[in-house]
Amino acid sequence: MTSVFSLIIEGQIPGNFVWKDDVAVAILTIQPIRQGHVLVIPRMEVDQWTDLPEDVMAHLIRVSQKISHALKLAFPCKRIGMMIAGLEVPHTHIHLVPMDSMDDLSFTYAKNTDTETLKKTAEKICSLLTE
Repeated sequence: MTSVFSLIIEGQIPGNFVWKDDVAVAILTIQPIRQGHVLVIPRMEVDQWTDLPEDVMAHLIRVSQKISHALKLAFPCKRIGMMIAGLEVPHTHIHLVPMDSMDDLSFTYAKNTDTETLKKTAEKICSLLTE
């Protein structure tokens, strides 16, 4: 069964992209823990990150690092948290979350965000990304 992320990548469902290349994409989650919460997703539909080819995983980390630099500029914070939870969608993805404490990584704070806020957040992140 095709994952919701594959449908977003294929353009069948709208997404707020901040990164696209041949190997990966990065989108804003519609239920962010904090503003700027980004998901880095391989185009390859693989359920568990431990099953990804090493070169794909390395690429996801490089993309995550680049996006994290932009996130820190866009949303001043102590750190950019990075986690792979992997239970909610059977398609590997890395969460990048601006954070000031460990509480900022709790999914209990996730809430739906309106389309306009997501669009403006994506534009802000994209404007700060450098290749």
